[in-house]
Amino acid sequence: MADTGKVRQRRPGKDADAYTIAEKNPEIQGELLSRLKKIEGQVRGVQKMIQDCRSCGDIVTQLAAIKSAVNRVSITVLACHLADKIKSDLHESRDVKESLADFMEVFKKFS
Repeated sequence: MADTGKVRQRRPGKDADAYTIAEKNPEIQGELLSRLKKIEGQVRGVQKMIQDCRSCGDIVTQLAAIKSAVNRVSITVLACHLADKIKSDLHESRDVKESLADFMEVFKKFS
């Protein structure tokens, strides 16, 4: 995905008041994109391992590393989501309980 230099707009719909990760913290966005590129390389490596008929044990080891890396990305995005929800509630003087319930629904999708 090419960087056009444009600031992303807020998403329409349910999360219209939530900003993207890039708008909240460009450093986190860069870190996540870097991790995802590494994961992409790991997946290509597993494809090659399968083509080269490498041992199942070696392949499973690499798949476990990929799973762990994806989980780390997911946890970071979840943390940003929770922080955004709470910050928004505090700013708008809303009760945090509803946002925590919404967060738990998102978290269930992850787990």
